Amino acid sequence: MTTFRRFRNTDPPALADVWNESHTARGAYPLRTPALLERWLFSKPYFDHAGLVVAEEEATGRVRGYAVAGFAPTPDQTALSFAEGVICSVAVRPGDRRKGVGRGLVERCEAYLAEKGARTFRAGPVWPQCPFGFGLYGGTNCPGFLASDPDADPFFKSLGYTPAGQTLIFQKKLDQPLTMADARFGMLRRRYDTQTLRAAAVSTWWQDCVWGTLEPVEFRLVDKLANNLPAARAVVWELEGYGWRWGFPSAGILDMQVRPDLRRQGLAKLLIAQILRFLQDQFFGICEIQAPADRPDLIGLCRSAGLEQVDVGTTYTKPVPDSMQIPLTRPTGQTPK
Repeated sequence: MTTFRRFRNTDPPALADVWNESHTARGAYPLRTPALLERWLFSKPYFDHAGLVVAEEEATGRVRGYAVAGFAPTPDQTALSFAEGVICSVAVRPGDRRKGVGRGLVERCEAYLAEKGARTFRAGPVWPQCPFGFGLYGGTNCPGFLASDPDADPFFKSLGYTPAGQTLIFQKKLDQPLTMADARFGMLRRRYDTQTLRAAAVSTWWQDCVWGTLEPVEFRLVDKLANNLPAARAVVWELEGYGWRWGFPSAGILDMQVRPDLRRQGLAKLLIAQILRFLQDQFFGICEIQAPADRPDLIGLCRSAGLEQVDVGTTYTKPVPDSMQIPLTRPTGQTPK
């Protein structure tokens, strides 16, 4: 018989074992130490023991699986929004699947989220609705649950969830000479310089919570004719664990931005070219960029820069049933103390 309970401080070694047995596809990497769970999960200021549900065998106490749930941020990313609950991870040992363990974990996560005031359930963290999962699953950012994990889609659809968005995963191998020709590059290089900042700025409380343990590098294109005013920027971080899975040291490009009045002039493509050359010089073997499916401009940029699509992530939602809803007892947004 399977019993379900909240997280205990003695659980991390067993959770790491479940993770390593369950997440064997390209979108995750082996946890060589439970300390990685501390870095990416337990250290979050909003981590709640009740939001991590553990399934164990009643007779032996053997952990069969677990699931992690949390809450999305408010629109200004300064606090949690308890109106939107997010199921970030569900892991069940292969030998314990198709026995109701996964369903039981999700149902208890839903009960936890509804009790806190959720009005919508989301399955599959995607930026910015990603309280947990970044750094452990998905690569450069949180893309939802990946197609390379084929059990996720039918599982969540069977529980009443419907797809609510997709993220395309693009990668570029850097073990070959880079050729990114563009007639605009010559003119752009005369006007814009590339700057590399070893400490990228974090602009919101939520970014600090999700990305706070990174040591990212910020790349900027600055306008030499306008007192080095930034024209474009991107944040790059080393995908430390993923290199173990993919076989090459890897890096990801986050948060690419171009000033609105300078878009469609080739600046983003030039910035990617500069970043790829930098990574190649630093002996990285793979660079990854994620593009939401509703961003055709970013998808086109990735393809024009020679990146290939290697995966796709999907996030799912369903409304909280009326029978589970409770009157809100706190404001919609609240920063944990």
